[in-house]
Amino acid sequence: MSEFADRLEESSEAQVEMCPPVAKLEPAVDPRRMRRIIAEDTQWSLALVPLLRDLCLQSIVKNFEEKPILNELLPHHKTVVLEKLSPNLPLHITANLITDENYWKRCCIQRWGLSDVSTYGYSWKRMFFERHLQKVIELFIPDVTDPQSVLELVPLCKNYVQKLDITQLLPPVKDPQKLEEADGSDSVSEVGFDGPSIDHFDFGILLNKLTKLEELHVVYGVKGCGMNFEWNLFEFTHRDCQALAEALKSCKSLKVFRIHQSKVSDEKCRTLVSKLLDHPSLRHLSFSHNMIGDRGARAIGKLLNNSKLEKLNVCDNKIRGPGARAIAHALCSNTTLISLNLRLNQLGDEGGQAIAEALLYNETLESLHLGANEMTEPTATALSQVLVQNKTLKNINVSCNRLGVDGGKVFEEGMSHNRTLLECDIRLTELLENAISTHEAQVRRSREICIKVSWRKCLSQCNNYRETGDLHQYCVMRVSTSLLSLNRTYTVV
Repeated sequence: MSEFADRLEESSEAQVEMCPPVAKLEPAVDPRRMRRIIAEDTQWSLALVPLLRDLCLQSIVKNFEEKPILNELLPHHKTVVLEKLSPNLPLHITANLITDENYWKRCCIQRWGLSDVSTYGYSWKRMFFERHLQKVIELFIPDVTDPQSVLELVPLCKNYVQKLDITQLLPPVKDPQKLEEADGSDSVSEVGFDGPSIDHFDFGILLNKLTKLEELHVVYGVKGCGMNFEWNLFEFTHRDCQALAEALKSCKSLKVFRIHQSKVSDEKCRTLVSKLLDHPSLRHLSFSHNMIGDRGARAIGKLLNNSKLEKLNVCDNKIRGPGARAIAHALCSNTTLISLNLRLNQLGDEGGQAIAEALLYNETLESLHLGANEMTEPTATALSQVLVQNKTLKNINVSCNRLGVDGGKVFEEGMSHNRTLLECDIRLTELLENAISTHEAQVRRSREICIKVSWRKCLSQCNNYRETGDLHQYCVMRVSTSLLSLNRTYTVV
């Protein structure tokens, strides 16, 4: 037995010598040594098990639509949840719950791509709700879209919508069968076709509920109609006008109202103006690119003395001399209007002279645009007197009028006595080159005087803030003084 055991031992030693040596694996290299349990999944590791906190946050994100939990979380946990929330969540859940701007930024970029948030007061949430409500209104089809779909948005967006820019309003859908029956009968009433209940979206159901709305821009027309063009797609009806007028009256927070390219006639203008008289907050009104004539201009003149308007734009209409006289009469006693735009009308010398005479009494108007109004030398003569006597006008535009050589000389004489005008546009007025050079030199001197006065005023305020110890205001005024000093140096050079 001892001999057999010795042989077996020798055989084992020989086999060991023949086998290659097994390398020792370090614990950090061998994954088997890193695990406590060797499972069938060779990728399993104790380090991959998520924390209970992370599992809870994932569950909150996954079930947010059924049970929204956000304000109860710690700030850093709330940040994690907001980063993982889907931008497609229903608005009735997120509107009044989520205030994080990064979340609303993701919502905006997903729907509209990169956008300029500066036009929305640098608020992504405001941008989202304004554009969302705008799209709902622009796609509203009378008697097809349920008005309740718009009213449901009011509680969600009324605290964020400050401006609505409505670029189209859809008309009702025509029923081909009813139209054929109507065409084949002597009267529409025989077939019982009474037409739609409304012609376009009724702002009366909305504006009085948007308590923070300050700007409203409206176009009664259709974008991109292509080969489906019909004139009725661009019709602002009397029923639309009545509804819009009542809606404007009910919106007490409105500051800016603009209705353009909507075929607003004299009658419709008078209807709108009648509801805007003594409006408590309206400051800027625009009827540009419409069909307003003298009767509408007379209504606008009445509005000027029964409101607090600061800017009025009625460019590209059909206002002639009598309408301009009505506006001029209102200007004589007006104390709030700062800017008036009458370009692309047909004022002629009758209207131009009336406006000029009104400016001899008006002491608030700073900007006047009379471009392309068929004015000639008599208007230039009247405006030259304005340049001598008026001390508040800073910007005047008389371009595209045939003032002529003689009118240019009179205008040049008036400019020589003016020290307040900062901008004067006299392009395409048939003035001589030397007259234009004189105007440019005079405007340059006026700008230099204005900058000097502003620089001295800022420097005085800066010294006052330094004496009173108001460090913040002192720094602000110091920067303003430096900038004005640079402008002053540039102007002198």
